[in-house]
Amino acid sequence: MNIGQLARQSGVPIDTIRYYERQGLLPEPRRAANGYRQYDGEDLRRLRFVRRAKQLGFSLEDIAGLLQLGAARGADMAQVRQAAQEKIAAIQQRIEELARVRDALQQLVQACPGHGELARCPIMAALEGENE
Repeated sequence: MNIGQLARQSGVPIDTIRYYERQGLLPEPRRAANGYRQYDGEDLRRLRFVRRAKQLGFSLEDIAGLLQLGAARGADMAQVRQAAQEKIAAIQQRIEELARVRDALQQLVQACPGHGELARCPIMAALEGENE
């Protein structure tokens, strides 16, 4: 299949496929006599793996490591589990951080009457650092 077909079947844009090739997440494709890239089912499987891992929050570096683990015959799944647990911990930390940001913004919104002089706006004062 050509790169357009691969893009359609995988749901990954062509430019992203080329980027993943440059990053080593996809192997260098075979070339047809006309110079066009040629892909097969294994490339599609690998690209779908990358896309799903990305959707779960794994970085490209993480994904490269997972792909290496997957290529190692006889590898133990403990490393994959550990990587997933680390990702969960990072996501939980981010959730807590976002909750703190949300709570701070909610306090500012509640403190703001929503009318009057902008110079007296508690939201603007907080953003300008006047309440530190």
